[in-house]
Amino acid sequence: MYPILFEIGPLTITSFGTMVALGFLSALFFLNKELKRHGLSEELGSSLVTTAMIGGLVGAKLYFVLFELPPHATWGDTFSALFSGSGLTWYGGFVVAAAGAVWVIRRNKAPLPQVADGLGLGLAIGYAVGRIGCQLAGDGDYGFPSDLPWAMAYPEGVVPTFEKVHPAPVYETLVHLGIFGVLWSTRLRLGVMPGLSFSLYLVLAGIARFLVEFIRLNPRVLWGLSPAQLISIVMIGVGLFIGVRLLKKGKLA
Repeated sequence: MYPILFEIGPLTITSFGTMVALGFLSALFFLNKELKRHGLSEELGSSLVTTAMIGGLVGAKLYFVLFELPPHATWGDTFSALFSGSGLTWYGGFVVAAAGAVWVIRRNKAPLPQVADGLGLGLAIGYAVGRIGCQLAGDGDYGFPSDLPWAMAYPEGVVPTFEKVHPAPVYETLVHLGIFGVLWSTRLRLGVMPGLSFSLYLVLAGIARFLVEFIRLNPRVLWGLSPAQLISIVMIGVGLFIGVRLLKKGKLA
């Protein structure tokens, strides 16, 4: 594992931070391509990604502190978690970032469904790239012990383990690259119904996270499911609701 890429004097460049930054840049690149295709300003893309980056990081950190720190955590543990480089929970970031994105879209009077379709593409590729940072850092996002040929240990990770486990970040990167491929290859056909591509993203991303949680180490809170799985169910339900409503209004060309 490579939690630290290199150091320049007092400046430390971490693998996690680097890949998160590359994830946002990847999302911006493909979002801008879609905005340009719809005749929308690329400045909107920059505003959206900046808002999502700030809101997402704040929301991800708050979700981790509020719901994933152990009950016996002290105020010192909480303070350390707030300002550490690990402990960023994607769903917490997604909720805050989504609210911020809707606000930016409405303020710019842009068409929400078309922009949402572009955001789905950006979210898929950005998540895939960002999870590479989790893998390089070994920040505890790995899964249960495993004897599969590709299982690996994280002895030098931020959250080290010497036992071979499921490399869950690798699974998520591969799956979300696949989701991105599906969305990219179908964007023109699904684009005849603005919003349909985003609804597909919600369903696919929700299913992906729901399934990977079965091999993750996260606590179970209801019906044997983790908080991320419960949010995944909501995400899938919203995606299906939007998709069915759109499909009822007309048929794909």
